[in-house]
Amino acid sequence: MSENLKKWRAPALLLTSMGIASIGDFIYLVAINIIVYQITGSATAVAGLWMVGPLTNIITKFWTGSFIEYRSKKQVMTITYMIRAAFICLIPFAPNMIVIYGILVLLSIAKAFFHPASTTYVAILVPTEKRKRFNSIRSFATSGAFIIGPAIGGALILASSVEMTLWLNASFFLFSALLLFFLPKQEAIDKDAIPRLTFSQVVEDFTVVQKFMNQNNYVTFIYLGFLLVMIFTFAMDTQEVVFTQQVIGLSEMEYSLLISITGIGSVVGAVLLSIFTNTLSLRSMIVIGLVMTTVGYIIYAFSWSFLSIVVGFVILGFFQVFLSAGIATFYQNNVPVDVMGRVTSVFQLIQSAAQVVFVLIIGLAADVVSLRLTIIALALVMLISSIVFSFSVMKSNKAHLFREDTEREEKFNV
Repeated sequence: MSENLKKWRAPALLLTSMGIASIGDFIYLVAINIIVYQITGSATAVAGLWMVGPLTNIITKFWTGSFIEYRSKKQVMTITYMIRAAFICLIPFAPNMIVIYGILVLLSIAKAFFHPASTTYVAILVPTEKRKRFNSIRSFATSGAFIIGPAIGGALILASSVEMTLWLNASFFLFSALLLFFLPKQEAIDKDAIPRLTFSQVVEDFTVVQKFMNQNNYVTFIYLGFLLVMIFTFAMDTQEVVFTQQVIGLSEMEYSLLISITGIGSVVGAVLLSIFTNTLSLRSMIVIGLVMTTVGYIIYAFSWSFLSIVVGFVILGFFQVFLSAGIATFYQNNVPVDVMGRVTSVFQLIQSAAQVVFVLIIGLAADVVSLRLTIIALALVMLISSIVFSFSVMKSNKAHLFREDTEREEKFNV
């Protein structure tokens, strides 16, 4: 028992660091929405916050993977936490919206570096047989942050001010960075061998990613298929406030209650997943999670009352944790760590470009027809896509790619 606990010491520290940062993310989300609305009084300006991340990713993801791959992932994570803390502290001093959006772009750039670095570092630090449980617990931490973060943010704003909340929020990221100092690098970085970040180097790295995708086309299909299906959820989420309040007719209090109930559903799902992780296969987690999440969105699209939309949100909140933990484990098990940073960046580039296109399309469609019909159409296409995707996963003869033990057959040709 003590030996097992010792093996979990480093993963537990990493989980704690990421969990605290997730709480910080949600506190920041509450505060920045309020401060933008206070300055502009415009719902459009608040909605524009959704587009900062994807647009920034389109610009940065071309080269972030090339930068991350040859450097310490732990160090990249630590520095991005510290950068986010510094710029969050600067937001209250911003004189206008132009400066605020400029700071938000810089924060998004820091996150663009963090995600591929953290994904790779998890694969380096956490042994193959422990990744599914690690990702399940991480889903629990993220789901808990979904409830705790906004609650802490709201309480801090009521007790002090938005500005003070943002300054306190920065401490969450600083503490997360501090915890990373106690973790091992577990990477042999030869500083003299680090290539210069040039255009030719970026092109060469894209060639490496293309080669990996061609030689591991099933892994590519699974992950890109997952991203494509989840883009539908992003498009629907951007219209969530308008849809629930203007189409369904919920009050602001009912909407706030709805979000809290959804968070509770996610926490319950994550707790059960953390307990029964070893009884579920990766295939089951991915297929059940995807299909039931889609069912939740179908109910949401056809909702007519607070009760009906609660049912949809609880279902999707509960099963999204199964899907995210399953896909994360599959990805970490099947993408070699020496190209994971570059592959992750390219996949996120594709995802972000598709997100921007989908948001523009849904905005135009809502003007031409109606928001209700637009959401229903998205949910139905998502349902068809998820069924096709799930069928291909269940009927695949690539069983070895879904194994979780240390004797998995490795076929990396990069």
